[in-house]
Amino acid sequence: MISVLIIDDHQVVREGLRSALIRANYQVVGEAASKNEGLAQVAHKSPDVIVVDLNLPDGSGLEIVSWARSVSKVIGIVVLTLNDEDDHLLAALQAGASAYVHKSAPIGEVISAVAHAFSAPLSFSSHGLSAALARKNVGFGLTSRELQVLALLPSGQTSSKIASSLFVTEATIKTHLSNIYRKLNAANRTEAVAIALSHGLLN
Repeated sequence: MISVLIIDDHQVVREGLRSALIRANYQVVGEAASKNEGLAQVAHKSPDVIVVDLNLPDGSGLEIVSWARSVSKVIGIVVLTLNDEDDHLLAALQAGASAYVHKSAPIGEVISAVAHAFSAPLSFSSHGLSAALARKNVGFGLTSRELQVLALLPSGQTSSKIASSLFVTEATIKTHLSNIYRKLNAANRTEAVAIALSHGLLN
């Protein structure tokens, strides 16, 4: 069974999620109500997927997202939050989340996000991403997929490994890279990363 860890400071949210996940045949291996407890549980339980709120009593859930992604490229990370600001969504994308879901969404959407996060942990899913990018005019006209590829460049992964993690062909990744270089006016990966960092497209 796919194992899930829930990190949210509201007990009613944790209980509701746990019940829904169990009904959907997921295994809930733990719960946490704070950032520090969440970090400890992720390290101890090694879940397949974590569902994490952004607003925790002792810090931001984004810190958990960034840390979890830094230590694992295969863990699924679903951000479930009341925050609907574009900055939070884009920050979750850059931090390495797999999905971003508002707490007002139907529970079925949350379950679908967990399934997506498990099967494609490095491929970001959010109904609001395209609109957020359009409103912010972020990223030199980069598409959401190009932003995902760009976010993986600092890790030094080969085109083949990036393709595998995003479940596309290497030729597709090379096309994305070509578009990224053109839009950023960069000659290579190193320049693309440097430009992206200087414009806040990467953490």
